[in-house]
Amino acid sequence: MNPPPDAAPLGRAAFLDRDGTLIVDADYLARPEGVELIPGAAEAVRRLNDAGVAVVVITNQSGIARGLLTEDDYARVEARVALMFAEAGARIDATYHCPHHPAITGPCHCRKPELGMYEEARDDLGLDTTQSLFVGDRWRDVGPGISLGGRAILVTSPATPHDDLMRAERDAETAPSLGDAVSRFLDGN
Repeated sequence: MNPPPDAAPLGRAAFLDRDGTLIVDADYLARPEGVELIPGAAEAVRRLNDAGVAVVVITNQSGIARGLLTEDDYARVEARVALMFAEAGARIDATYHCPHHPAITGPCHCRKPELGMYEEARDDLGLDTTQSLFVGDRWRDVGPGISLGGRAILVTSPATPHDDLMRAERDAETAPSLGDAVSRFLDGN
């Protein structure tokens, strides 16, 4: 189906993983005071903001299903993340999270690498995934970008499994930092 001729163009987005990409991964973070931005992350997000690229955080939060944090804990942490980015002059436009774990809650369509959260964001925000960036420190964060026709860049971290790195080097791209991935995307390299 083609959009009407006067329809607004769909927007570009950067779909970013949270833990290990934007903030230091603190396993099942339940306390806002535990949030620590990864160096350079706020600047990278600000550059996306300045370029008119929607910044959408997509995060698995199985700690909720595991009983290690509540939805309220998650909301407080997420508010702290948004505040810390805002204080650094950067904006996160939307956040989507999956509170499930297949062994506890059964299978779902939202848990990465499934496409549910990405498709919901695309539809909610009028985004064009084929013109978008997908970044995270695990294959499950970038694999959906390939499925949705976007640019997938795995940012290496100490938590990145070796097999994920090898797969990204073969099937996507790798970068040493979020800032580098953003630069490549914005510069068209």
